[in-house]
Amino acid sequence: MTGGYGSPPTGGSHGFGSGGHPAPYPGDAAYPTAPGAAQGSYAAPEPPAREPYGSLAGEGRHPDVAESSVGDLLGNVTRDLSTLMRQELALAQAEVKQEVSKTAKGAAAVSGAGVAGYFVLLFLSIALWAGLSNVMDAGWAGLIVAVLWAVIGGVLFAVGRSKLRQVHPKPERTVDTLSTVPEALKGQRGGPA
Repeated sequence: MTGGYGSPPTGGSHGFGSGGHPAPYPGDAAYPTAPGAAQGSYAAPEPPAREPYGSLAGEGRHPDVAESSVGDLLGNVTRDLSTLMRQELALAQAEVKQEVSKTAKGAAAVSGAGVAGYFVLLFLSIALWAGLSNVMDAGWAGLIVAVLWAVIGGVLFAVGRSKLRQVHPKPERTVDTLSTVPEALKGQRGGPA
């Protein structure tokens, strides 16, 4: 059993290799060795180099700002705010696209239900017309069904118009909130009043 760096150690269950031989241990010739190490020796991998305090390479670390100028700091804050705003805008766009997709699917289903409902009402109206034509003239039966639908349509129109008059397209609470933002900023900028 010989092997160098990169060759997998052979071994089966219970610590024995193929053919009943013991599995390799560090220092055995079959155990993988590090590059440049003598055959049969085991070298532990080198630990990663530590980054100096204040470097930005690691997550969660902040730069040392003691030697930074105020202009550099303001530039960093402005850049970070710009990045944050772009990311928030991208998130909002993704959410809107997802909601539009859901809305489109829902609207398609409701539209299909509306078409099916239309045909149900059409055939029920024809059945009512045919049933009334057994009792009276077919022309009078058709006129009664049409008047019935005219009354239903008028009631639905009146209800819908009253509901639409209650709709206010301007988001009043949002406009009120946004109108207070410049005043709040003026108060912060000028210091305590």
